[in-house]
Amino acid sequence: MLTLYTFGPAFGLPDPSPFCVKAMVLLKMSGLDFECVPGDLRKAPKEKLPYLVDDGKTIADSTFIRWHLEARYGIDFDKDYSPADRATGWAIEKLCEDHLYWLGLQERWMDPTNFDKGPRKFFDAVPTVLRPLIVRKVRGDVRRNLRGQGTGRHSEAERNKLANTTIQAMSDFLGDKPYMLGQTMSSTDAAAFATVQSLSSPFFETPSRRIIETKANLIAYRDRLNTELFPE
Repeated sequence: MLTLYTFGPAFGLPDPSPFCVKAMVLLKMSGLDFECVPGDLRKAPKEKLPYLVDDGKTIADSTFIRWHLEARYGIDFDKDYSPADRATGWAIEKLCEDHLYWLGLQERWMDPTNFDKGPRKFFDAVPTVLRPLIVRKVRGDVRRNLRGQGTGRHSEAERNKLANTTIQAMSDFLGDKPYMLGQTMSSTDAAAFATVQSLSSPFFETPSRRIIETKANLIAYRDRLNTELFPE
């Protein structure tokens, strides 16, 4: 049995982290038996979730989890696609993880209403006397990371323009295909579905959510994969 360490369900999502959802989707696609258990960031090998434990070996990061599954179990998540298709899929995956992810992080952590409704709940287990200090520190760390990455340096109008352009590009690329690369699911869908699902969560009021809601094919894609992958 493989064990995947995640945050656990929250905000109406299988996990608040699209990276955890991506890893869950890859494991579901693999057909291997696995379980999800709550992880502790302080014990995580890279101080991030998810990470996978497989027969005593620990693999951190959703992409390295994918490569581990492919190498150890002989799985090819993209077996139906050409090298050119795979290259395009990798670009879409990085568009989600290295661009849209940061816009979503900004919307949840820096917007006061969304923060109070969502991320602040992560600190409920912290002793009351320490909670304001810990919240201030962690939120400050997120703010510095956003500024270092670049998203935090943009105005709201600039971020919204980036979100609109990027989400439109994903919608245009998907077109009327059932999956991102074509007629069968691929590793690209693990990342793309997780991103679209996360950004469009009705739990939060965000510009990204409003943009996605105008793209009928992305909403249909999200709902279809949600039914396939998380019927529960």
